[in-house]
Amino acid sequence: MQLSQATCSILNQVESVISQINNEDYTKPVDVFNSSTIGQHFRHTLEFFQCLMDGYESGVVSYDKRNHDKSIETDKGLALAFITNVKAFITGCDMLKPLILEVNYTVEDTDDIIVDSNMGREVTYNIEHAIHHMAIIKIGLQVLCPYVELPYGFGVAISTLRYQNELEA
Repeated sequence: MQLSQATCSILNQVESVISQINNEDYTKPVDVFNSSTIGQHFRHTLEFFQCLMDGYESGVVSYDKRNHDKSIETDKGLALAFITNVKAFITGCDMLKPLILEVNYTVEDTDDIIVDSNMGREVTYNIEHAIHHMAIIKIGLQVLCPYVELPYGFGVAISTLRYQNELEA
């Protein structure tokens, strides 16, 4: 499987879940999320893909400089349209394209750390980041949206699914 296919598979799962959530529940504060919303968690997950798309042409990616676009966390239609755009973008990318990743791990320091990377590595990071947040989102869905049918493996690492399948064999 290619990275673009793996990305689309994860985004298809996200798309399926967002499509099933009613608008009120998408924006309703969830106690187990310290009153953040399911929409906020999806926005956070999707914005990492936005950062990657924004940095692709310039060759410089920073996940720290996200927009925190409230519209994606409050409007399911925009979130779904954004997913469609990400899938189209990812399928047309050069996974070998060199990129610079800018990161900063201190509150006081404004100097970024520069890390050499490439598109394939950053797409891999985005897949893993999405799965991690899908696991968190799953907790909120169990509390607030028990009516949502989760796709197989939603929020579970592929290596874990493979391991579980081996145990069942």
